[in-house]
Amino acid sequence: MQRASSALHLTRNQGQTTFSLVMKLSALLLCALLFSSPAWSQSWPSRPVRIIVAGAAGSSLDIPVRAVGEKLKDRLGQAIIVENRVAAGGTVATDAVAKAPPDGYTFLMSFNGPLAYGPFLYSKLPYDPQKDLAAVILMGGQPFVLGIPASLGISSLKELVEMARASPGRLNYSSLGNGSGTHITMELLKREAKIFMVHIPYAGGVAASTAVATGEVQAHFAPISTIMPHVRAGRVRLIAMSSEKRFALMPEIPTVAEQGFPGFDSFGWNGILAPAGTPREIVMRLNREINDVLQLADVRALLTSSQIDIGGGSPEDFAALIRRETARWGPVIRATGAKLD
Repeated sequence: MQRASSALHLTRNQGQTTFSLVMKLSALLLCALLFSSPAWSQSWPSRPVRIIVAGAAGSSLDIPVRAVGEKLKDRLGQAIIVENRVAAGGTVATDAVAKAPPDGYTFLMSFNGPLAYGPFLYSKLPYDPQKDLAAVILMGGQPFVLGIPASLGISSLKELVEMARASPGRLNYSSLGNGSGTHITMELLKREAKIFMVHIPYAGGVAASTAVATGEVQAHFAPISTIMPHVRAGRVRLIAMSSEKRFALMPEIPTVAEQGFPGFDSFGWNGILAPAGTPREIVMRLNREINDVLQLADVRALLTSSQIDIGGGSPEDFAALIRRETARWGPVIRATGAKLD
């Protein structure tokens, strides 16, 4: 009987211990559910939100972020801090956000270069664009426009190609950084036209466009918004658009494709991303707010005046675009032989 009583006492103790553990685990699970629920996400943001831009101030990435950010601060009730990081073709900014805490307070504005071109331009990136980042929304984009100095004395893509063929290596072209869309687009033209021009990367689109305006370089596939001030001032002549079809906002500029290089097509896009693991509710809240802001008349007018094709859509739409562009440009970049390390 004593042994039976001891065994029963032990069983009761084990049962109490098990019950206690179950209760503790249940409490932890309840806390986890509460903190990951839509109710918790409604308290976001409780402090300023930072957006790191993989481009220079005044660039085609910077303009939409600041336009949207002005509206978001009122809708979210917190300041939107815009931080420009221009190093290494946008990969430094992209890597910083990929490694940031996924708490909803650090976001990224990035573009083709670090997201779709980078895996093929670098032997090893410090981040995986499709694993370490979560798409939030496509902000917009525009084709690149090929500008040359007005003082160069030519007025067509055909003449530029002939000049480059006549003196291989004498002509220089600018880009807004290694691995950027402006860099890869010109490398594609060099391959298609069988010409050689020297690449000179600059720290952002404003500097790269200024270089062609002053004649420091002889060509630049530029984001439209950064080169237009020089066009209006008469210092730069536009001779081609990189999209396969004429751009609706500038239909007067002929495409590369229609000037002897059929199938040529390159479009610069950009969007907002978050560190992978950012709560889905926060991603969807920011997506909804930005979609709404992009429909505001004054925001649309500002972006359209900068020749920016306005984006929008779901996080899944943007993620699918990144996957498609990565698959499309990989073979092209390999064929050009372009490498950044």
